[in-house]
Amino acid sequence: MQIEQTFHATDEVLIIKTFEQGSEPENQSMFKAEKGEMWWFSSRQLWVGLGKEPKVPAMIKLFRSLFFKRKDRWPDQITLDARGKSPEWVENAVNGIMLGGYNLQLYKSEPKPLSSFFESGTLRILTEEGAAVGPAIALGQKTAVVQMRIMDLMNAPGNYKTPETLAEWAKKSGSENGYQVTVLDKSKLEKLGMHALLAVSKGSEAPPVMIISEYTPENYTQTVALVGKGVTFDTGGISIKSSANMHLMKSDMGGAGAVLGIVELAAQLKLPVRIIGVIPSTENSVDGAAMKPGDVIGSYSGKTIEVIDTDAEGRLILADGLSYAVRNFNPDIIIDLATLTGSVIQTLGYEAAGLFTPNDQLAADIARSGDATGERVWRLPVWDEYKEEINSDIADVKNYHGKPLAGAIVAAKFLEVFTDSHQAWAHLDIAGTAFGDTEFAPGRAGTAYGIRLLRQFLSTLPIRE
Repeated sequence: MQIEQTFHATDEVLIIKTFEQGSEPENQSMFKAEKGEMWWFSSRQLWVGLGKEPKVPAMIKLFRSLFFKRKDRWPDQITLDARGKSPEWVENAVNGIMLGGYNLQLYKSEPKPLSSFFESGTLRILTEEGAAVGPAIALGQKTAVVQMRIMDLMNAPGNYKTPETLAEWAKKSGSENGYQVTVLDKSKLEKLGMHALLAVSKGSEAPPVMIISEYTPENYTQTVALVGKGVTFDTGGISIKSSANMHLMKSDMGGAGAVLGIVELAAQLKLPVRIIGVIPSTENSVDGAAMKPGDVIGSYSGKTIEVIDTDAEGRLILADGLSYAVRNFNPDIIIDLATLTGSVIQTLGYEAAGLFTPNDQLAADIARSGDATGERVWRLPVWDEYKEEINSDIADVKNYHGKPLAGAIVAAKFLEVFTDSHQAWAHLDIAGTAFGDTEFAPGRAGTAYGIRLLRQFLSTLPIRE
């Protein structure tokens, strides 16, 4: 899709106009401008209601829904009337329009056709002369392209997606976008003592990897490490999951997807922040060699871990990822993202990710970025009173407390052990936001949650003197 700015509308193409409630045209009493309402004023003019006091992030879903519902019927040329709108509004609208054309039919032999608008059509953004929305158009477009690439990864089944698949994706992206990618294979992981990651992988034929992406701009004052859980399929191991929803566990690399996506996007946008992406990746499968409940394993940090539940594997591989990032890169800020617990879904549903950090300023900055992008977070406590839940009789810590309470918090306390008491660490449990039921898929599908959130966070970091 080609997207460009224009100062003149023509009657030869479809024009989309938007109205807030209270500002709708008086001569059309049937059109109330309610949120999502569509009204064909003529064959060449479509009116769309925005509702009362619409928030800017809501534009993404509104435009995505609009373009998704008619994804096979759009003309090749469309003009969006954005006169009087802010650059941020334009960026969100462009992002939503492009996402509306996301094609989930990855492996269908006879896919339903999409409108050629999404491939070879032209979207013109109508503004007043002199309006500086070019950067906003580019930002919305680039972000959407990366999001859809990550959605493809999220939606790919386990037989099409192994740890090596993620590694190849990262290496190709690094080559095309100018950042460095190092892949630690099984032999290197063994030499480095990545015992927790290796233990989780023991039941799988697919070897584990750790992917290290380094985006280093010419001038920067801060280094941010991002650690993403990359379990490409999760059976639960010996503590096996029920069969009802196990097929959805292809999504257990949502944290890795967010990290892969934001490093690529940051390089394209040339953000002035050094970003280190660390992705421990493995399958969690079952065979005679698989890790067993009750096993005591080591870790890169040197700490020993009693494995109470093999389905609490994400925190094990993150333990090695966090320790590696802290000790090898000395980041100013470290954030991990993971589809980690069902507990966070019980707490927050599908509307927000769980945010865990002892750092009040970091919590405020991440929450502000979530509010600005619509990828919201909600802070939960990491008080030391929860530490006793991971005490082990025979090892330094245990990976699961076995109680039907505070599951997401206890998981965060486990991860905190492996941060070497870093003063600016945050954990995002994205189990409810990275993959879920949406109007854009008949079943559950990937959302690429975290890319816009992290883009906003990294873009607004203060420059240190």
